[in-house]
Amino acid sequence: MPEPAILSSAKQGNSQMADHSLLQVFERDGVTNVEFVESNILDEVCIRRIGDEITQIIERKGQPRLILNFQNVNALSSSALGMLITLNTKIGEKKGKLALACIKGPIVDVFRITKLDQAFEMHDSMASALTSLRVY
Repeated sequence: MPEPAILSSAKQGNSQMADHSLLQVFERDGVTNVEFVESNILDEVCIRRIGDEITQIIERKGQPRLILNFQNVNALSSSALGMLITLNTKIGEKKGKLALACIKGPIVDVFRITKLDQAFEMHDSMASALTSLRVY
């Protein structure tokens, strides 16, 4: 299988952003894989930047199919959960699909307690998430 193309990485030239992106974005089989660079998504400014970056990706796609990969994430604030709900709504409005992958530890418990595990398509692995979003 060919390596995924990197669409954006730690350095972006967008003057509205700081020196670096908080995301790594890859495209594979028509699905956009978004990996979080930060392990703790707690700061309001950080959350806003992440939301803005993902919104830009959604707006560029006709029917966005995104996987948010939480492999590197150890902590998530309630504001970050709100941002995820907003992104899910935006993707739904464009008849796209969003999958969350590799959520672990206490973050899984937060999704279960808040019943957000029922609002999102959640997968234990990237392979499972990719399979669920592919168009054949």
